[in-house]
Amino acid sequence: MGRLINNFKLKILIIGFLSMFAIGCDTKSPCKSTYFGGKIINPKSDYVVLYKNEILLDTFFLDNNNSFLGEILSLHEGLYNFKHGDEEQYIYLNPKDSLLIRLNTWKFDETLVFSGVGAERNNLLIDSFLESEKDRKVFYKYYDLSPSEFNSKIIQAEKVKLDRYDDYVSKHPEESDKFKNIFKIALTYPLYSKIENYPLVRSGEAKNSENLDISNYFYKHREHISLDNDSLMYFYAYREYVQNHMYNIVNSLGYDINSNEFTVKLLNTISTELNDVNLKNSMLRKTFIRHFYWNSSNIIHKKTVDTFLKFNTNPTDKNLVANLTIDVQKIKEDSLLEDFIITDYNKTQRSVNKLTKNEKSVLYFWNPKYIGKDYIAKRIQYFSEKYPNVKFIGVKIKGDYKDRIYKLDIKSQYYLEPSSKANTFLTSQIPRTILINKKGVVVNSYASLSSRKIFKQIDDLAKN
Repeated sequence: MGRLINNFKLKILIIGFLSMFAIGCDTKSPCKSTYFGGKIINPKSDYVVLYKNEILLDTFFLDNNNSFLGEILSLHEGLYNFKHGDEEQYIYLNPKDSLLIRLNTWKFDETLVFSGVGAERNNLLIDSFLESEKDRKVFYKYYDLSPSEFNSKIIQAEKVKLDRYDDYVSKHPEESDKFKNIFKIALTYPLYSKIENYPLVRSGEAKNSENLDISNYFYKHREHISLDNDSLMYFYAYREYVQNHMYNIVNSLGYDINSNEFTVKLLNTISTELNDVNLKNSMLRKTFIRHFYWNSSNIIHKKTVDTFLKFNTNPTDKNLVANLTIDVQKIKEDSLLEDFIITDYNKTQRSVNKLTKNEKSVLYFWNPKYIGKDYIAKRIQYFSEKYPNVKFIGVKIKGDYKDRIYKLDIKSQYYLEPSSKANTFLTSQIPRTILINKKGVVVNSYASLSSRKIFKQIDDLAKN
């Protein structure tokens, strides 16, 4: 019902844009342009950015009504993605489409609805995405099942999705093979990702995945999946599958996923399996950072760094890792935290030492490039409620008075100005969390909010 209501509201927007579409087309010849526009409720910035395979195509600015409209010339059919604030989503465009979106940034994906030419395809894709997110929660409890029982759950879910696919294809015989392939991937690959993830989840309970007695039939999906389809690697469903597959391959060799040896082997596997240089560099960088976060400490394994630098050819990525290796050394553990200035949202400069004096404190620096606001909010809300005797202070890296996390108390949020000494230990601009005891001594200089270890680390801080 909600999607029908939103579609009804969009009619007003569509009518307003139709005349604009007509202006760009000659009445004697068909319009060759593609249009992308819509309305953003509670916008987080004044523009929407359109990408193709992570390459910037255009920037569309919002008007006074928080609406936008962009004309795209010589567009090729395929997947694109648009970004607004720190959120993004995929869209499928055909030449001559006039696609309109409507969304509320407070519930970005859940409220996203499409209208206009090309809307049906895109509503199918966003519905598939939302369903895959629900499946993620449902299947979480299935990981305790035996391989055969887990596989049965997969087969049941796969049948439902393939029936939906067949129904759409039968009713749309004119649909392109390219979109049909994307739609099928959106429906089924999140399930195949769960198959690849199953041994990883269970490896904590058994010495290795072989103890699970997994048959070849368990991986039957691999018969029709190629890992070297570079054009699809930018699509979340395909990319996540490839990532989980490579993790599973390394895990099956007997490596402990939490070990440095696992990370080194995984970096080697990524370098071997991926052909596209940009994709390879991107996954190498993300893997290196993800595994560094898992450790939730200031320790960086030299062989891991050397392996990353050997295979990654992007100078920006190399510089990021080089800066990170320097950043981790800038704050000494078991020593008093050196003072620096952070700025509150009244533009008042505050001393960190005064804010944390006689307080057990968690000082978390965040950057939306690496971690989402909603994710931070959920973590901090949980920790704040569980540990009322710990002070949580959020600091936006390279921030200003306009950018904060709205779901958290503004009084506990700050940002860094260029003059702050904190910038000297944040040269990589990668988020870091510093745990400080009641005496002002640093007990962990590079913890991570996204690590499982952070729960025990904050628990220890609260108790000691």
